[in-house]
Amino acid sequence: MTDLLGSIALFGTSADPPTFGHQALLKGLLKIFPSVVTWASDNPLKSHQASLDARHALLKKLVTDIGNPKLKLIQDLSSPRTITTLEKASKLWPEKELIFVIGSDLAGQIPNWENPKAVLKKARIGIAPRAGWPLQKDQLTRIQSLGGRIELLPLNIPASASSQIRNNSSTFQIPEAIRPLVLEQNLYGLNNKQ
Repeated sequence: MTDLLGSIALFGTSADPPTFGHQALLKGLLKIFPSVVTWASDNPLKSHQASLDARHALLKKLVTDIGNPKLKLIQDLSSPRTITTLEKASKLWPEKELIFVIGSDLAGQIPNWENPKAVLKKARIGIAPRAGWPLQKDQLTRIQSLGGRIELLPLNIPASASSQIRNNSSTFQIPEAIRPLVLEQNLYGLNNKQ
């Protein structure tokens, strides 16, 4: 890995809902980066079950529970378009190198993002390996062919997925800190009877 001292890890997520995987990724990023910023966003390639406001509240609760001053939730960075988020981040931190963090499951989508070359000029891509989603060499080659600079992050993110929670109506993969909020608001078909 290259020197990350003057960098900021940026991690936008659908958080629909946040899982143990999100929690593990945020805690792992805090061990690598001097500063980590997260937010809830709408992914134009996904359909979301809970409102953006509800997902932001869940992510905020998770960030508060992690309780590390190096971790900030800045919801104003939220945008369905990565380039818009990075333009906002560049204005906030003009002196910092931006590392846009994704899970290995999203590496193949980068060439299909809106204006991927501009995205890859604004930030390095930090790829966190997720169990069950191995990185393919051709995915990395494609990102690099578009001008991308890649950081393979030395993390081991568990194979939890928000879609499993939504599809199975189970709290099993939901971190303890946000479980009461999910049940209280009856999100994802879950309620206090479960």
